[in-house]
Parts: sequence; structure tokens; C-alpha cells
Amino acid sequence: MAAGRTGSGPPAGVLVVDKPAGRTSHQVVGWARRVLGTRKIGHAGTLDPMATGVLVLGVGRATRLLGQLALTDKTYEATIRLGQATVTDDAEGELTSAPGAREVADGAIETALVDLRGTIEQVPSSVSAIKVGGVRSYARVRSGEDVALAARTVTVTRFEVLTRRDRTADDGTPVVDLTVVVDCSSGTYVRALARDLGSALGTDGHLTALRRTRVGPFVLAEAQDLETDDVVVTPIAEVARRCFTSLDLTDEQAADVRFGRRLPGTSLPGERTAVFAPEGEFLALYRPDGDDAVAEAVFVG
Repeated sequence: MAAGRTGSGPPAGVLVVDKPAGRTSHQVVGWARRVLGTRKIGHAGTLDPMATGVLVLGVGRATRLLGQLALTDKTYEATIRLGQATVTDDAEGELTSAPGAREVADGAIETALVDLRGTIEQVPSSVSAIKVGGVRSYARVRSGEDVALAARTVTVTRFEVLTRRDRTADDGTPVVDLTVVVDCSSGTYVRALARDLGSALGTDGHLTALRRTRVGPFVLAEAQDLETDDVVVTPIAEVARRCFTSLDLTDEQAADVRFGRRLPGTSLPGERTAVFAPEGEFLALYRPDGDDAVAEAVFVG
């Protein structure tokens, strides 16, 4: 469904954008607000300015779905440089050390990757957006503080090298550039994977390129660029059926759901289930509670 500046406003739903390099996620939200003529737009998980790729925006009442969508898994394609470290663990930060990596063998890289797959404890980059005492970690670092963040549990289901290139960096350091693909849970920092891979190989590592190709069921092939004249908003009902298990209700059940009431004796097909009125209107997300179903979030009045 195409939507622009119309008197009735854009439909509630999801807009999938291919974020360009050099733009913040907030700037992309600002673009969408201008194009669609509404301020009620948010995003399901940020991308760093250096990164490109899939950014999922919620429009209208679909912004309330974003917290649920942000919890899904993601896929990235990235370039990791072994042999150099930066203060930010990516190419935007100042170079801090450069021991080089020309002698790193393919077998050693594969062995190191094994320990970075599965459920792992990962220490985020100190310049992440995680809050420490109510202040973003990156803000503390920029003000001169030394910040040590606590490890967090993440899951990396795929971490695979696609190509290797041995080269000499601009400062004369012999480095290895690896093109990799990563499937991971929400909250995983790919630049931390680059840093930790370098450390496991007895050298340094940082990220030089990052492109997100998937967020849950939303893929790069459907993402729209910022030059698009008429953006396409996927309606909220279609998004709900695509992202969650679904259940079609009776008229009586639908009336109860509109008030957020418990549905006694209702068996749900999933932990978070999108429930619909008989005519197809998306009403709410419900979850199991014993033999009943209870509201997690209601999207209609």
C-alpha cells in the first residue's frame, strides 16, 4: 500500500528501509515523518551511522509493536579487519594499536570462530548506547571516562567466513580482511565479535563494514531507499500475521479482546499470538496463562 502526504494520514503498519551509510537511525525516522506526514513513527532497533541495511519502522499504532519486533533475530554481512584495533571497535574510531595479522592461518580463524558461536557471554563495546547510571556509555567515553560494561548473554547461530583478503593497510600494517555473515539474537554486537575474534587469534580486530540483511521476517529485498517517491507501508494486520502465530476469533471473543479481557479455555498456538476479529482486523497480542489466554498488548479501543 503506497502512502504519502494524504489528508487521512498513512496507514498503521511497518515501513522497511535500507538505511544508507552516514545516517543515524533517528535521521531516517525524521525522513519517514516528513514523507508520511506523521510524527508517530519509531524504529525496532537502531543501526550505527556506519552501518547500512534493514531498518524496521513502525507507523501509527504499529509503533506499539516495535518492542515485540525488536526481540527477533537478525542477519548481518560484515567485514572484519584483523591486525588493528580502534577505540570504537569499528572503522569510525581512532586507531589504538596495530600488531598486524599477516601470519594468521585459515585453520586458526575457524578454530577461533567455534568459541564465538552458540550462546556466549559478550562484553559490548564501551561506545555502545547502553546506559550506565542513566547516561549512554558512548557519552561517558567521549567525556574521557573509562567504561567497563558487564557481559551479557547473546546467541550467535551462524558466524561464517565468506572471503579472505590479505593486504597492507594505509599505515603499512599487514592485515587480513574477512567478509563474514552472522546470524544472531537481538542485543548482539557484531563489532564486539570482530574485537573478540582478533583477541582470540592473538592480535586485534575491528569492523570496517556492516550491512544488516534481515530483521526477523523482514529482508533486504523488500527494503526501500530514501530516494523513493512513494513509500510502501505494510498494513499492521499483515505484519502481525507475518511475525506471530495467529488465531481468528469468534465475534464474542473479539468483543472481549477489545476490552483486554481474559479468554477462558482458549488454547493459543504460540507464546505470543496475534488475534483477529472474524472480518480480519488485528486486535491484540495474547499469551497463554494456564488454560486461558490473557492480553499482552491490545491495539484497538
